[in-house]
Amino acid sequence: MERQKDELLAFWFGDDQDDAVTAAAKAELWWGHSPATDEMLQEQFGAAASAAAAGVLDHWTGSPRGRLALILLLDQLPRAIRRDTPEAFAQDDAARKTAAQGLESGADRLLRPIERLFFYLPFEHSEDLEDQDRSVELFRELALSAPEEQRPTFDGFVDYAKRHREVIARFGRFPHRNRILGRESTAEEIAFLEEPGSSF
Repeated sequence: MERQKDELLAFWFGDDQDDAVTAAAKAELWWGHSPATDEMLQEQFGAAASAAAAGVLDHWTGSPRGRLALILLLDQLPRAIRRDTPEAFAQDDAARKTAAQGLESGADRLLRPIERLFFYLPFEHSEDLEDQDRSVELFRELALSAPEEQRPTFDGFVDYAKRHREVIARFGRFPHRNRILGRESTAEEIAFLEEPGSSF
C-alpha cells in the first residue's frame, strides 16, 4: 500500500515541472466526468481510497506529499469512484480536517503551487460558509504566489472558489447534491439548477 502514495501522486500530477502545463494536461482527469476514467481509478486506487477512509493511512501525514496523497484519496477519489452516490462526499470532513492540520503545520507551503490546489479543495467542497471564506482566501494567496506566467491558470482557480462560495452564501448548501443525498430541493434551488454551470 505504501507504494500507492507515490504512484497516485505521479499519476495525478505527471512529470512536467510547469504547473500551467500540468493543469492543462490533467484537466480531463481532474475535472472530467468519464465512466472509463472512474473505473480505471477504482481499479488502480480504490483499495487505497478505502484504506484512507478507514484511517489506515493516517500515518501518511508524516510528510507534506504524503498528506497531499491522503487528501486526494479522501477528497478527489471518492468523487470519481463513488460518483452520484452519497459515498462521493462521505470523506469530506476527514479530508478537510487533514488539510486544516496541514495548514497549521505549514505543510502546504512545501508543495508546488499546483499541488497546493488540491490541498485547498476540501474547503471549496465544504457546505460551511466559513470554510468557503477560507477557500477563497487560500486560492487568492496561491494565485499571488504563482509565477507571473502561470497567473491566468491560478486566477481561474480563484474564480471557481468564488463561485462555490456564492452558492453556499445563497443556499447554505450545494443544490446539485440534493438528489444524490436525498435532500428535497426548494423552488429557488430547482430554478438555479436549470442554469448553465450550476452543478460545477
